[in-house]
Amino acid sequence: MHYRKHIFFCTNQRSNADGCGDISSDLGFTTAKQYLQQLNLWGEGKYRASKSGCLGRCKQAPVCVIYPEGKWYTYVDEKDVHQIIDLAVLKDQTVEHLLIDNIGS
Repeated sequence: MHYRKHIFFCTNQRSNADGCGDISSDLGFTTAKQYLQQLNLWGEGKYRASKSGCLGRCKQAPVCVIYPEGKWYTYVDEKDVHQIIDLAVLKDQTVEHLLIDNIGS
């Protein structure tokens, strides 16, 4: 794989102002990118965060998904994003209080 893990942050803005981008703007993506860069864990062979269009989980907005495992998370602030990076991305641990049920929408 090109990256150990890749986390996608929905930044979609909807016309009714309830999309991930409307709620969090680029907060999740920007926080994750800067944090991984600070840890020197950004880039090829390491980890990556990317912006995404609609991921289809608008009711849980804002959302992100981590691949290759396909775990979905919601977040409120930078602290939550750091926790997702520290535990889910780097340590393969589930952040239960931020986890979104993979079956629901």
